[in-house]
Amino acid sequence: MTRYAMIMAGGAGTRLWPMSRRTRPKQLLPFIKGRSLLEVAADRLEGVVPADRRYICTGESYRAAVRDALPRFDDEQILGEPAARNTVNAVGFTAAVLRERDPDAVFAVLTSDHLIEPLDEFRRRLDVGFALVESDPSRIVTFSIVPTFAATGYGWVRRGDAIDGFDGAFEATGFEEKPEKVETAEKYLASGVWGWNSGMFVFHAAQFMDALSWFLPASHEGLSRIGAAWNTPGRRGELEATYPTLPSDSVDYAVMEPAAADDRLRIAVVPMDVTWKDVGSWPSYGETLAADDDGNRTNARTLHVDSRNVLAVSDDPDHLIATVGCEDLIVIRTADVTLVCPASKAQQVKAAAEAADDALK
Repeated sequence: MTRYAMIMAGGAGTRLWPMSRRTRPKQLLPFIKGRSLLEVAADRLEGVVPADRRYICTGESYRAAVRDALPRFDDEQILGEPAARNTVNAVGFTAAVLRERDPDAVFAVLTSDHLIEPLDEFRRRLDVGFALVESDPSRIVTFSIVPTFAATGYGWVRRGDAIDGFDGAFEATGFEEKPEKVETAEKYLASGVWGWNSGMFVFHAAQFMDALSWFLPASHEGLSRIGAAWNTPGRRGELEATYPTLPSDSVDYAVMEPAAADDRLRIAVVPMDVTWKDVGSWPSYGETLAADDDGNRTNARTLHVDSRNVLAVSDDPDHLIATVGCEDLIVIRTADVTLVCPASKAQQVKAAAEAADDALK
């Protein structure tokens, strides 16, 4: 079997507006020490998957921007979605293409919006995930993150018995998608057997397509047509005609949940004891920056007078952001938009981004 990897990079990142835009989504912003989240995600694969067997699944409209940011990925390694159809179809798209290329392909599905450290631990656990599927193609592997607090904003996965012969691998015995009550998350945290669902997986490509035929036949039918046309002159026409018609669903709901109750498949979980930061909002991005004695964080020139817990971000290194007597504030400066909001209202930035589409025309 041959190892491949696909990085999902289709999100718009509206909670990181105004830096994240339709033409340059968050995964392409060079704001992690001068590197983008997508670059960081691609580099995590060093030593596990060769460079020529790494793929990026993203919106077709982002293809040129991805090529500019990561020139080592050629056009064949960028799977451009003509429309957003959620994660099950991004994974299925990859599986359909790889199945045509290599009937015994095994591929990892990875995210582009997380920071994960230490890298050695991530790579070691990813290697175990590949080995599990290579030994049994009917296995689906998911990776859990060892939790550090009772999160209600993450999905959870429960581990069962250890799998003999694979260091730190377990049978998966339960899934919970974002528990509604903090008390539930606290029980999971205290149990020692529940972990955060990372959204990362390893699949056998042909087996994933079989699972789609059982659980989401409309996607299986359409993606099979796309795969069959992939190495023909009709590739683009088939993709553009079929992909937007696929039923939109997440891979967790459409495949993982029914797979857990299906005897034809076996689900394994590999816990990762890593620092895992979801850089999906301005407060979470702020956690990647060092704080001064007053809790202020910045990547820009700043002057704070009697201000505390201010996040100040700018795309212009020469621009000075000055605050006086401010607390718990977010200030984001770009060439055409300046965002100012209380840190407690950061989740409402998405609404501002949507409203700004008309204002910026």
